Amino acid sequence: MKRVFSFVLILIMLFSFPCISPSAATSQNPSVPKIEITTDAGNGLSLEKADGYVGAHITITDADGSAVDDTISLKVRGNSTAMEHVTKKSFNFKFAKKTEILGMGKGKKWALLANCFDPTLLRNYLAFDLAQELDLPYTSQQRYAEVWLDGSYRGCYTVYEPVQEGTDRVDIDIESNDGKKDFLLEYEASRTEADVSYVSAGGLRFAMSDPDEPTEDQLAYVTDTLNNIINTLKNGTEEEIRQTIDVNSFAKFYLLNEYAKTGDFGLSSVFFFYKDGVLYAGPAWDYDLALGNLNGDLNSTAAKQGSRTDGIMQADKNFYRLLTGKDWFQTEVKRVYAQHYDYIENISADSGQLDALRAENQALFDRNFSVWNVNRWWLNYQKPPQRTYDDNFNFLKTWCAERHLWLTDYYGLYRYSYLRGDSDGNGKVDILDVTLIQRVIANVQSDDNGMIALRSALSGDTFDITDATYLQRYIAQMPTPYPINETAQTILYS
Repeated sequence: MKRVFSFVLILIMLFSFPCISPSAATSQNPSVPKIEITTDAGNGLSLEKADGYVGAHITITDADGSAVDDTISLKVRGNSTAMEHVTKKSFNFKFAKKTEILGMGKGKKWALLANCFDPTLLRNYLAFDLAQELDLPYTSQQRYAEVWLDGSYRGCYTVYEPVQEGTDRVDIDIESNDGKKDFLLEYEASRTEADVSYVSAGGLRFAMSDPDEPTEDQLAYVTDTLNNIINTLKNGTEEEIRQTIDVNSFAKFYLLNEYAKTGDFGLSSVFFFYKDGVLYAGPAWDYDLALGNLNGDLNSTAAKQGSRTDGIMQADKNFYRLLTGKDWFQTEVKRVYAQHYDYIENISADSGQLDALRAENQALFDRNFSVWNVNRWWLNYQKPPQRTYDDNFNFLKTWCAERHLWLTDYYGLYRYSYLRGDSDGNGKVDILDVTLIQRVIANVQSDDNGMIALRSALSGDTFDITDATYLQRYIAQMPTPYPINETAQTILYS
């Protein structure tokens, strides 16, 4: 799964095979989906990526008792996670026809991620939840599950919709012949794989995800399209750029990966899709080597940057090297951060999202680590795992808290409290506030950088003469449908 430089890749294997705990294999929690896979040849535990797809049978039982029972094709997925000595492999599996599983829509192909290089089992889940909160287009759904392979308990996995074209996936039209064909790309800095087509433009290189078997004409079309986009990013006005890329998705994708300090953002597993003549950033993918899980002791700039909670890491990566130097784009990122500030702050808060995820899944994680030691595998590109789950979890929680605090300061975000209807901000609501609204509406007075509108907007996001009328009613002690003179808070940025 994970793309890393070969000269810094060292895998430490403590044992060849897990000692399967009978209690772990039989204490399956009914609230956790159960996946049982039986390969046709009975060789599931020894499968390698080079074996490709093999025949198998799968039974997926959801927490409500509903089940899918079908034949599939199964293969080992990933790169570092597919190495020979990693005995908890990740997998792709596919049905003969589109099938719905675990309430995540229909699809032929599905991904089972082992998260074996994340000693908390939380980083991917946390990042995808944040992508959902940011409303990044086509963010994959996810479910934790317990997996048995050829009768052997393999522990906790996460089931994902893979990033691919489809009405329940990335809904693009790759069959169109109207001159605006859609496509899906994965940024790929250098790796080359058989049966994958690549395009290069403006010093950036991409693997074609969909269409996955492009014709020469399609490759030429994608290359020309990318060259035009890159030229606009370099030389175009803000208006021209906004007509070429979806700036909102680019800002959200940047914030997600800057907050998480994703190790692969300049290498691989970074997706973009082109739909209806506009380039979008995302969907999100692959966050086990993120959120502080990089080895700062390596002689690697990326690893050192990624291990720390301070500093900007992604501004010079892929398309963002052409965007982050523009003040208006930075303002867009600040706006997104301010909009989702409370959610991001809650990730690492006591009794917040991380604590809740752990509490909800602690029994599942305990069963997983009764089979696979919490520090069983290690890549030297990865932060060396600590000895206990508590230690690894506490590191992640502290890292997220410190990262949020640093970015809050970097972007100049602050919490602003005010009284609704207190237009002049003097701490009381009176007739002077009505006069001020009327003066701003009449263009006699400026809006003080939007602060008057913020304090005065009672009936919606903007303010108008209706707000002045209801403010007059409030001052006259007449009933109003709006919470005038109540304390409100918002996140602002300088």
